[in-house]
Amino acid sequence: VQLVESGGSLVQPGGSLTLSCTGSGFNFSSYNMVWLRQAPGKGLEWVSTIKSSSSSSASYADSVKGRFTVSRDNAKNTLYLQMGSLKPEDTAVYYCRNPIARGQGTQVTVSS
Repeated sequence: VQLVESGGSLVQPGGSLTLSCTGSGFNFSSYNMVWLRQAPGKGLEWVSTIKSSSSSSASYADSVKGRFTVSRDNAKNTLYLQMGSLKPEDTAVYYCRNPIARGQGTQVTVSS
């Protein structure tokens, strides 16, 4: 059972970035998937959840609503987080999780 995040990078304020999270060893489509982040010196912050249902309905933290979009491709066992209008305060390690697995994180740094 494994989740692997990728796509983190250094990006300028106002820029965009897409993170990916690929699962293996379990039925990816059966689980709600969550993005979390942890900024330097701070605790874990919930970012977004996307449901396992066919509607794949999503919810977002107020801090990212309107700027981030979560999606999933169950055929590819992959979760995505499209991030736009990035701000320095979005700098964090981003993690994907579900009830049975957690990834190792990918670093996003927003800086000029």
